[in-house]
Amino acid sequence: MNGFRKSDRVIVPRNSPNKALGGGGEGGKDANQGESGPKSRVLNAESGDDTQKGLARIRQAVERDKGTRLNALYHHIYAVERLRRAYLATRKQAAAGIDAETWQSYGENLESNLRDLSERLARGAYHAKPVRRVQIPKPDGRMRPLGIPALEDKIVQRAAEVLNTVYEAEFVDFSYGFRPGRSAHEALDTLSEGIRREKISWVLDADIRDFFGTISHEWLIKFVEHRIADSRVIRLIKAGV
Repeated sequence: MNGFRKSDRVIVPRNSPNKALGGGGEGGKDANQGESGPKSRVLNAESGDDTQKGLARIRQAVERDKGTRLNALYHHIYAVERLRRAYLATRKQAAAGIDAETWQSYGENLESNLRDLSERLARGAYHAKPVRRVQIPKPDGRMRPLGIPALEDKIVQRAAEVLNTVYEAEFVDFSYGFRPGRSAHEALDTLSEGIRREKISWVLDADIRDFFGTISHEWLIKFVEHRIADSRVIRLIKAGV
């Protein structure tokens, strides 16, 4: 604080996370339907271009109009190329889920497996498997519950990076939590820079206990629907929350 009830000036990190994804928005055609506010419109995001150009147009659209609701996003998720990228980005040595499928075993018939997964997603026949639950020790002696999804579910979760493209445009530059290309170390670096440059009297550290376990899923979906108008994407999110 620079004074009583006065806000500090914003400390912006050297590298803007909102430009780190290298792609972003998708323009598409304005469907002029599903309006939810004075500036809202449903955006038809269908395109035959490659996956990265598709993400670029999505980002441009959400940056251009903060009221835009995006429609027809689902095909970005089940595109075989997107699923292939997601598979390759999955940790090779990660523990297997309830089906015991490993990165290596899935890759033995990768193309046919990805085509089958894509077809199931496209026709609405994909169903997430139960999460394998394990307990891992914490430094204080307590146990931390950990959920391990099946490999295909990890692939689908990564393929849904299109949502990262949408919401990255909403974040301010000095936000770091659970964002692609950002780390806690960078957050501490920015905090250190702010303390060095400004006259700081207080540093507040707060943590919400079991945030993901206590957040209202109903309200989470309501907030997602402010931006996402594709009902198939909403159903996919509901299946995973």
